[in-house]
Order: sequence, then structure tokens, then C-alpha cells
Amino acid sequence: MTDYAIETHGLSVYYGRHRGILNVDLRVEQGEVFGFLGPNGAGKTTTQRVLVDIIRPTAGEARIFGLDCQKEGVAVRERVGYLPGELAMYEGMRTRRFFRMYASLQKGNEDPEYWQTLADRLELDTSRRIGQLSRGNKQKVGVVTAFMSKPDLLILDEPTTGLDPLVQQTVMELVREANGAGATVFFSSHILPEVQAVCDRVGIIREGQLVATERVEDLMTQHFKRLRLRFASEPPDDAFAGEGVTVLARDLHGMTLEIRQDLDRVMREAASYGITDIETIHVSLEEIFLAYYGRGNGGNHA
Repeated sequence: MTDYAIETHGLSVYYGRHRGILNVDLRVEQGEVFGFLGPNGAGKTTTQRVLVDIIRPTAGEARIFGLDCQKEGVAVRERVGYLPGELAMYEGMRTRRFFRMYASLQKGNEDPEYWQTLADRLELDTSRRIGQLSRGNKQKVGVVTAFMSKPDLLILDEPTTGLDPLVQQTVMELVREANGAGATVFFSSHILPEVQAVCDRVGIIREGQLVATERVEDLMTQHFKRLRLRFASEPPDDAFAGEGVTVLARDLHGMTLEIRQDLDRVMREAASYGITDIETIHVSLEEIFLAYYGRGNGGNHA
């Protein structure tokens, strides 16, 4: 038995000369909610497609619950609920018939009518043909299809795309409930507040390479800090000058600093002016994400 729901080693995919992903070493523990972050083209979808054996890697290997995703793909997919970023369904089929057909194909499904509960919660009209549905309602069909077998692992590619805010909240509730029942969740999203709200850990992928894997709270604590300081005596303009320190605001009573390194030096310098008050300013996951992309690469990925 393995402790990992997902494990990859040196996973690489090339599309001709174009690199999809390169040497991705990833471990997702059983029972966690793992957010996979990156802009379009960074390699998120490629990684997920390898996991469900839609595409084959150029090099490396991927395993789900210890099973080789390519050599044991059928056994892997029996334990996975997958929501792709691009849905392709039977447009002429009525939605409820599609769910019943899909349920009949699922091995060991102990609650074949669970799709109805999910559809009701998402306010999805299952009497209509799939081709008649709006983009948002088609996305609901994809969500129901991924969750309906109560799988051990959910792989979700932008699960709330095209959904209104209330339905987005319902999808996040489904994620929490599935995880509470023991499922592992691996999902990508551009909506960083929802990632921050539900994820235990996140991985940030940039230009096909995994550049960070951290617990959400650790990532937000370690990457950089913002402090609002008040002083007994006013520091000179260049008091905190140095690499990794930016003065964001200044007034008669104090200043706001963004500190990326040398925190101990900054605090020693601040103490020499008599700190009368100190406040830590919340840094969002979105700001950290942009630090990896926008600022770290000339703004090309913002």
C-alpha cells in the first residue's frame, strides 16, 4: 500500500518540439485536497490527462494509489472521477439518460441514483437534451458525472468554469463533502480564493515545471510579509533600503513595508526608531501566485 493518491517521477510530455511538462515530481497524499495552479499553457491539463491515460508521457511515470496510470489504466479509472476542462458529451441524449448510461458503466457503484441528488443540488434540469443546455448547465453535467460514483480520487480541471457564484459555492461544498467522506481531490482553478478556502496544499506549475509545492498556510507565511509599523521617532527615507524590501506607503506616523528577505535586519533597524505599534497585513494566495508569474517573469504570465 502507498500513502500517496498521486505520485509522479520525472514526468515529461513533449508535443513534437513543444514542451508540455518537464520532470514533474509530484506527490499528493491520500485524503487531502490539492490545488494545482498555473496559467493557461503551464501544464496543468497535460498533467491531468496523463493521470487518466488520455495521453502518454514522453518520459517518467505516474501512479494513482500505487497503480501505474498507463499500464493499469482501467483499474485506475475505476477509482477516479474526472472532470476535463473541455467537455465532450452526447449532444442528442437527454441528460438523465446520459447519467443512467454512465452509471451502468461504473463498476461497483453502490448508489447508481446518486446523480439525481447531485443534479437537484446544482438545479440541473435533467429532462433536456445535452445539446440544448447552456455552457453553465453543461458544466453542471460534467460536475455530476465526476462526483456520481463517489470515487476515491477526484481530478477536476477548472470545476467552476462558467458557473454563477452560488453554484460555484455548491461545487466547493461538494468538494468538501467528498473529502470529508475520505476522497482525495486534485484540482486546478483560476479562482484563487476558492483554492485558498478548500485546499490543504497547492502546487504551482510554471512553463511546464513544478516551481513550488507547499501547504497553503506555509506558502502564505513564508513567501513575503507586509508590515505596517508606527515609530516613536520618524525614520529617514532610506532607513530600510535594501534588496527584498519595498516601502509601500509612508505617512507622518509610520510606514508599510513589503519584506521578501532579511526580516531580522529590517526589524533590528525598525527597533532603533522605537516601534510603538506593528500590524501584519494579510497577503492573499493570488498575490503570491502573481509573485511567481507576473513579477517573476516580467509580467508575461500575469
